[in-house]
Amino acid sequence: MPAKPPLLSLVIPVYNEEKTIPELVKRLRGLLTILKEKHRFGKEDAEILFVNDGSRDGTFDVLKKFCESEPGFFLLNLSRNYGHQLAITAGIDTARGETVAVMDGDLQDPPEFVADLYAKMSEGYDVVYARRKKREGESFFKLITAHVFYRILKKLTRFEIPIDTGDFRIMSRRVTDVLVSMKEQHRYIRGLIAWIGFRQTGLEYDRDERFDGETKFSVSKMLKFALDGITSFSSAPLKFSSYLGFTSAFFGALYTIYILYLKLFTDNTIQGWTSVMIIVLVLGGIQLIALGMIGEYLSRVHDQSKNRPLYVIEKIYSARPKTKK
Repeated sequence: MPAKPPLLSLVIPVYNEEKTIPELVKRLRGLLTILKEKHRFGKEDAEILFVNDGSRDGTFDVLKKFCESEPGFFLLNLSRNYGHQLAITAGIDTARGETVAVMDGDLQDPPEFVADLYAKMSEGYDVVYARRKKREGESFFKLITAHVFYRILKKLTRFEIPIDTGDFRIMSRRVTDVLVSMKEQHRYIRGLIAWIGFRQTGLEYDRDERFDGETKFSVSKMLKFALDGITSFSSAPLKFSSYLGFTSAFFGALYTIYILYLKLFTDNTIQGWTSVMIIVLVLGGIQLIALGMIGEYLSRVHDQSKNRPLYVIEKIYSARPKTKK
């Protein structure tokens, strides 16, 4: 990479986007033209880093051929699939720009909007995140679950995590440096950036449909992502399990008094096993919920204690020799 840090680094994680790459490259060139015209960017003032997250189609071959022939474009090829958040992390860790932007590679995030985010930063902000005004091409189920999740997370955390936003944003170098120093295994990047603080603001945009194919976020990945977000920034689930335990113990004590009353002062004895089974099932369910919540936190402590690298980069491909950061 060039010795002089660029004004802007753009990080783009990609996974199985072979058919999208030609259109993505075309629009990225358009972005560079906008930056040149509106912000007087020179040839070395912007770098674009694709992060190949273990794609199984021809994404790697297409990007490798392109980046090795086009100055200013770089391909970080991860050794395997690490997941969306760690792919973004690899790009951010490698980026050298005075500002660092992140966008997805499926063209739901319009590349041209990066110029607007960059312009907004000139007003003195350290983070400008893109807030979704419309979300085209997404199912009702995904829209409603995302709506509910962001609002629950906002209630559970003790600091402000912007709602209706993704990872599409731009950050100053001082925010980026703090983010690079954070080595959490289970990452929720938009939450980490919100936690860092400094001056942050949002800019609304219309999110487009995917250019090709279907979303790579299955229901299981969405649930894991939501769980990482909640457990990374809130201890509420642990407290909730305690509340369940105290509540069940309280009602259990009341029921015990009621049983003793029937035994000592009436001739009505409890026959059969129905009530016993109800109590056993309710208390057993509560205990399993509590143990499950504790287990989730312990598993994260266990993963963090291993101190393994967050990711492994196979190689960085570009048109010119570079020094790995």
